[in-house]
Amino acid sequence: MEHPVRIIGHRWAKDTHITKDFLGRNQIPFAWLDIDHGRKAAELLTSLGMEGAPLPLVVMPDGAVLADPSIDELASHLGMHTHADARYYDLAIVGGGPAGLAAAVYGASEGLSTVMIEAEAPGGQAGTSSRIENYLGFPDGISGGDLAARALAQARRLGAEVLTPLGVTAMALKEHYKTLGLSDGTELTARAVIVATGVTYRALTAPGLDRLNGAGVYYGAATTEAAAAKGDVVYTVGSANSAGQGAMYFSKFADKVNMLVRGESLAAHMSQYLIDQIAATPNIEVLTGTHVARAEGETHLEALTLETADGEQRTVPAAFLFVFIGAQPQHEWLPAQVACDENGYVFTGLDAAGEKWALERDPMHLETSVPGVFAAGDVRHGSIRRVAGGVGEGSTCVQLVHRYLAES
Repeated sequence: MEHPVRIIGHRWAKDTHITKDFLGRNQIPFAWLDIDHGRKAAELLTSLGMEGAPLPLVVMPDGAVLADPSIDELASHLGMHTHADARYYDLAIVGGGPAGLAAAVYGASEGLSTVMIEAEAPGGQAGTSSRIENYLGFPDGISGGDLAARALAQARRLGAEVLTPLGVTAMALKEHYKTLGLSDGTELTARAVIVATGVTYRALTAPGLDRLNGAGVYYGAATTEAAAAKGDVVYTVGSANSAGQGAMYFSKFADKVNMLVRGESLAAHMSQYLIDQIAATPNIEVLTGTHVARAEGETHLEALTLETADGEQRTVPAAFLFVFIGAQPQHEWLPAQVACDENGYVFTGLDAAGEKWALERDPMHLETSVPGVFAAGDVRHGSIRRVAGGVGEGSTCVQLVHRYLAES
């Protein structure tokens, strides 16, 4: 069956990767035509009369042709819901990862007028996981994208409004309301807000990596690029579950996957079931005590210089590097009244009961230092950073929102 969306571009172009990644994470099927390999891409360009157009070129289901489109242009032509239907809501959820999706399901099902705002794609970091095998109810595992799609459909069926891709740029606090400024220049007001924006991968700082980001260097699983690694060698960086899941997925395509791990083993951060799977996969090798010292390449990644704990360096040919290291919270739009720890994670419960807290009662379990503003999932100080944990916190937040609304 022909895909409704077709993308023509250069394999190693960063804009092409951004377009493919956006469509893939939003579960929009597309056909990829590499202008550098085969004749189909050039023939389609000629038939469209777009030989000199800037790439990537995206041919939409309705026949519209977009030359090097922005994410906003893609979303608009795909009919994605990017503008709020109302101005006032009982509950606004910022972030569409597991915590945000769970909050949307429970908020809508329990009678709250609920809106969820997601800047990129529902599912968050978990949505990029190729396989989650320790989530309750899925004995054979489930991909993060499929889990997110199911939760999204459930939230919408129950009446939650989902805005994506749309960012939050500011939050103004009033006595009983919170006003969110949105990236499209509009505003909406809610009686309660749940911050569920999660975290983003930290960038590797070795020379050459930033320049080659999107051209052989990718953050997260980037599953849309995995098929291109067929017959090649893939390198991953990181030792948590996301890195293990990514390595297992890439091993189905690549001749070999080399996992670069700074520590002495995977045991400190990775679930045992993944460690066992990696050990049983013949084309995965774990290189402990090793990190990336340099990346090289003109238009795309061509080589990596690896350094061991004792300072020994060696340069290896490499076309693919997938990075899964560290995390930093995403909430630049939060006002100063919302207290955070030294790393930016949002305080909740008794941790938030400091000088910024204004009420006689203590903050509720998942309430921040601002009454009526809650936090759930990886963005929260003390979060366990598991999909099930985020789902639990998101659903629990809705019960606390009901208590807050009743008292206010």
